[in-house]
Amino acid sequence: MSHDGVGLRAVMRSVAFLTAGALAVPALAACSADEEVSKPLAAQDIAPATRDRIADGGTLRWAVDAVPQTLNTFQADADAGTSRIAGAVMPALYRLDSNGTPRLNPDYLESAKIVETEPQQVVLYKLNQQAVWSDGREIGAADFAAQWRALSGKDSAYWTARNAGYDRIEKIERGKSNLEVRVTFSRPYADWKSLFSPLYPKDVMGTADAFNDGARTKLQATAGPFTLQKIDHKSGEVLLARNPRWWGRPAKLSEIALIAVPRDKRAEALAADKVDLAEIDPEEAGRITLAAGDKGTAPLQGSGTTPLQGAGSALTPAKALRSWAVAHGSDAGAASDEIKARKQQRAAIATYARQQTSLRDFVVRKSLEPAYTQLALNGSEGPLADERVRRAVARAINRDELAKAVLGPLGLPAVPVGSHLALSGQPDYADNSGALGGQDTKEAQALLADAGWVPGGPVNEQQQQQQKKDKDKAAGPEGKKADSDANPDDGTFIVGEDDKNGEADRDRKDAKDHAEKHGKNEKQHADGEAGKHLDGRQYAPKDNRQGGAPGAYAPKGTAAPAGAAAGALAKDGKALTLRFVLPSGPGSDSLRTVADQISRMLERIGIRTETSRVPDDSYFKDHIASGQYDLALYSWPASAFPATDARPIYAKPVPAADGSLAVEQNYTRVGTDQVDQLFDQAIATLDEDESRSLVRKADARIWAAAGSIPLYQRPQLMATRLNLANAGAFGFQTPLYDDMGFLKKGAQGGTTTEKDR
Repeated sequence: MSHDGVGLRAVMRSVAFLTAGALAVPALAACSADEEVSKPLAAQDIAPATRDRIADGGTLRWAVDAVPQTLNTFQADADAGTSRIAGAVMPALYRLDSNGTPRLNPDYLESAKIVETEPQQVVLYKLNQQAVWSDGREIGAADFAAQWRALSGKDSAYWTARNAGYDRIEKIERGKSNLEVRVTFSRPYADWKSLFSPLYPKDVMGTADAFNDGARTKLQATAGPFTLQKIDHKSGEVLLARNPRWWGRPAKLSEIALIAVPRDKRAEALAADKVDLAEIDPEEAGRITLAAGDKGTAPLQGSGTTPLQGAGSALTPAKALRSWAVAHGSDAGAASDEIKARKQQRAAIATYARQQTSLRDFVVRKSLEPAYTQLALNGSEGPLADERVRRAVARAINRDELAKAVLGPLGLPAVPVGSHLALSGQPDYADNSGALGGQDTKEAQALLADAGWVPGGPVNEQQQQQQKKDKDKAAGPEGKKADSDANPDDGTFIVGEDDKNGEADRDRKDAKDHAEKHGKNEKQHADGEAGKHLDGRQYAPKDNRQGGAPGAYAPKGTAAPAGAAAGALAKDGKALTLRFVLPSGPGSDSLRTVADQISRMLERIGIRTETSRVPDDSYFKDHIASGQYDLALYSWPASAFPATDARPIYAKPVPAADGSLAVEQNYTRVGTDQVDQLFDQAIATLDEDESRSLVRKADARIWAAAGSIPLYQRPQLMATRLNLANAGAFGFQTPLYDDMGFLKKGAQGGTTTEKDR
């Protein structure tokens, strides 16, 4: 669901079955397409500078999560690294501006417009006369035709991840010259601007072998400001070199090196002068801001650190001790004797001090990612199959508090996301959350009562134990391993059971102290497919983590005590307990913090939550995609083309031929015929205002179904070298690789003018 064509595209099937029937949808007020356009909540932060202030040459070393497994963005295992390479070396007919709106790219197109609507839609592309592939061949109609045939879905030999839009093309023809391309659609297609970006040469798209295998590790021809020089999986590096055949503004940089660096090692890599640009977590951002504070620079708001005393002076051992203690959540005075008594810790302080000195050469640039984190509610079975229970969960949650918890400490706008289909600043954005309603405890309790869940009702212990066995079985061996190897607060616990004497809290604290004393690590180190889809980053200080509410280890299967806060709920002998599945790996602190707050909010209306933390590599595949959860937190990227990209995410699941449920990318398993119809109408409407209105109506109905609750836009924190310009926290805007570079000696960053672009 992203403009670069990389996102969650795999069509997963679940053994769960969703009962047929449309969800009840209240009367909804559609937003007017003429209403005032929203603005991005946070501007991009890239240190803009005009090209005359940027030195010619140099290598930008950019940290990435991993060397991509494929260079073909249209394959299922394409990732953010694939997209980044394509953005620098391949044609993109359109690129996004700071509002997330597609704009014609003059490097490749002179014009593109609909020239006929009857009897069929025809789009005429006029290509830049200078546009050529790196082998000297003109970019032309043959490349468009080859890409259409590969992605149309008609030839199963091509291992494509998607064919949206391409399946609506009837034919592609050469115009008056090879630089004109006529694309005729069999059905109207509103999102035609999403096609052919990136555009691959016919050498890649012309045969299934070249598409499936050849483009995974090399590209025969490219056509961007940079070319692919080498890709080395062993050393973890991709090298892009300036394209000598580039006809646009010459790239300022000589090379861009994409270097694989684990997220928890990026501060060290920056300090060791191994990278110049890296996406970082708040903890590392705090370290960099702390180092900047030693020079008198204001610290990152709420980063959990404070500037060093004596701004402008050298980082002394005493200051290093203070810095090290703060970064590790310790009090400097209390920790001083112990640290100084241990040679290993003294060496760690010295290393930390050297790193802090080196980190003075960097600055943290921050904005909001074009992506949002949501609470997903699995509506395929259990209590959440009842729309009233889903709506009750949604009405119990205070989204403002959750946004403040994550974004407030970073000094970023803490505004909840009001749409499933767009973000503030995008043309399709409108806050449609009113279709569901805001936080209202009484309304949530009334919905639960209407659904038959009674406060303090009797609980059948045998049924409760069987529920637990079923959930443990669904978790699989990975889930059990995560619970057994992690600290007690990384296992499974229930929020909402009473413990008046506080014995459970004390037991839990004793267990945690014992684990820390023996050096156990609470984090599960795993990577895999889940890293592309979940937050996977720390967005709150570690000290904010909440391990559980009092009574987390109260005996299971007991009736809700009369004195419980809201009265634990039961129905037909079963307690209302929802399984909250979370990743347990490094960088998931923010998700756990948010999950703990949500659990406490649900406890107030009598809903218990049983939290299970599972390894990252099984989180998405074995739990989210397969439907083995009740509640979960993961993120979706925004799209400039929601009618196309969002439809599979919210499409109504249908039974497959083998009896399973075909959910496409709708992992909540909640959908309606009305939503599908509105998406279909929006895709087929060539009037932009009408299409936008239909998208907003679809969003309002998605809110009403309460299958997923958008929470907050994700923070984007980038560490950049002080003299690096036109790079950093890009926000919505497509990076301009040819403008990136290092400032000339003595030059100051300024505002990039439209002429410079």
